[in-house]
Amino acid sequence: MAASEPGFMVSVTGQIESESLADFDDVYCRYSFNHGPDWEMVAVREDVGCVLCLSQVWTGISQISKRSQNERQLLVWNLPVEVSFKSTNPHGWPQLIVSGYGPDLFGNDVIRGYGVCHVPVCSGSHRVRMAVFVPESTSQLQKLASWFTGRRPELADPVTLALGEGREVMRVRSQGVVTCRLQVLTKDLRRLGYVSGRQPE
Repeated sequence: MAASEPGFMVSVTGQIESESLADFDDVYCRYSFNHGPDWEMVAVREDVGCVLCLSQVWTGISQISKRSQNERQLLVWNLPVEVSFKSTNPHGWPQLIVSGYGPDLFGNDVIRGYGVCHVPVCSGSHRVRMAVFVPESTSQLQKLASWFTGRRPELADPVTLALGEGREVMRVRSQGVVTCRLQVLTKDLRRLGYVSGRQPE
């Protein structure tokens, strides 16, 4: 961004390290970023398996991971994340959306967990732990039907998680935790009158 251009920049690097999912194996991870209309993605890492442009959402896909053999039973991905945004308005601050998928008993690819968090607003290194959940059927009959057909409840678009609208009517079950390590760098926030993090003494 040129010095004469209004606005600020936010750069995010790091990795989606691991996920703790009870009793699941052979799971891969997909991540997306969602942001407000005043934000623009100016750079993204394109060597993380697959990066697709879907309107305002970019998606990276990891390898398939098996649970570690120690007592922690973690699914380790270490999926690189690297993206930069520019904006003139902090409204719609970017959110990271993580989805885990794996095979069921019939070999169908089903959702194993969704997680969402805002990109940290303070510059520096951050260890982010986001709760993971899956949608649940609203009745025992639907639950039985979904088990037999292999069609589990799943969001048509994971971006719904970042919007918040309609989430209060969704029935979900807690599934585990995703751990991310993110390094955030901001530029020109203070020049525009925005303060993030601790003030200098």
